[in-house]
Amino acid sequence: MPGFGLKRLALLALGMGLVWTAGSQNAFAIESCVASLKREAISAGVRPEVAERMLKGASFDEKVIRFSTSQPEYKTEIWDYMAFLVDAERIKDGKKNLRKHRQTLSAIEKRYGVNRHVVLAVWGIESDFGQFKGDFYTPHALANLVCAGKRRQKYFRGELIKTLQIASRGDVPVNDFQGSWAGAFGQTQFMPSTYNSLAVDFDGDGRKDLVNSVPDALASTANFLKNAGWRDSRAWGYEVKVPSGYSGPTGLKKRASLSTWGQRGFKKVGGGSVSGKTEAALIRPAGANGPAFLVTRNFNALRSYNASTSYGLAIALLSELVADGEPFKTPWPTDNPGLSRAQRLELQKLLNRNGFNVGEPDGKVGPLTRAGIRKAEAKYGLPVTGRPSWNVYSALGGK
Repeated sequence: MPGFGLKRLALLALGMGLVWTAGSQNAFAIESCVASLKREAISAGVRPEVAERMLKGASFDEKVIRFSTSQPEYKTEIWDYMAFLVDAERIKDGKKNLRKHRQTLSAIEKRYGVNRHVVLAVWGIESDFGQFKGDFYTPHALANLVCAGKRRQKYFRGELIKTLQIASRGDVPVNDFQGSWAGAFGQTQFMPSTYNSLAVDFDGDGRKDLVNSVPDALASTANFLKNAGWRDSRAWGYEVKVPSGYSGPTGLKKRASLSTWGQRGFKKVGGGSVSGKTEAALIRPAGANGPAFLVTRNFNALRSYNASTSYGLAIALLSELVADGEPFKTPWPTDNPGLSRAQRLELQKLLNRNGFNVGEPDGKVGPLTRAGIRKAEAKYGLPVTGRPSWNVYSALGGK
């Protein structure tokens, strides 16, 4: 460009460098690291062509690194969590799949001693009954966690090598490792190390394919829960009424027999005594004003799938409802409940319709949707939270 000058060009180049240097350094580090991982995988018995295909094109993924280090934008209240995980649509789909896979689920229940409704509920929560595969190609996500992550790099390196070994053995096709940012894959989301120890070939085709085989995925889940301590001879737990003024033991580590809890004044919600030798613990996930539950070690087995009380209760409730059981009776302590998936999708449409652009509606509440919610909350005089709640949905015209 005439008259621009070499000095100004140099300064521009330097300025541009400040913008792209970090990204280019990450890209270079990933490229060098991935080459090393390929060699390590081949040394661990992975076929060279499999290592090449699965790691080809692996590049720096900011989203994976962000998910591995950042905290959620806000704390998900249990009533929000339950509202979109255990909604009418998922219950309906669960009952449909219960009928469709009745023989398979019956055979799995008989072999592993794990309630079919519980296995079905895990499937529903983890992948919406196989409809959602995940947003990440797991070998590339794991390569990012090894090469650019800040936490548990040795662990993720082992998971990556195991992933490549699974494909090299021919159990799961190379292109089918779609799943979470952390490396879990398949219809019931197994980490590779869990796959190696607990996955089963239930359909008898000689492969443990948790991606394309519903019988393999469901039986592997049952095997996992059995290994985690599930026993069909006991319930996961009971919703209970806490005696007035109770100030005794609370929490998963404070166990006592059901009869002891009965002697302390606890009764089942809806009627019925609490009795028996089975040990249980009292949990109050929403505090003293919300539902209370006496949970057995079967509940611990559910939590072993995902170490979250909210997750365990979502599995428990969905398993009850697909079996035509009762919902929890005690309301969550809020006057601003959460939204189902259908309502979240409608919320996005309403935000767009009212001028709060949140992009193409998909029912997934990400940063753009939260920003739109905050603007809507401010406009309608609501507390500004960015939360997909009934109040903002209602203010926008939702029904």
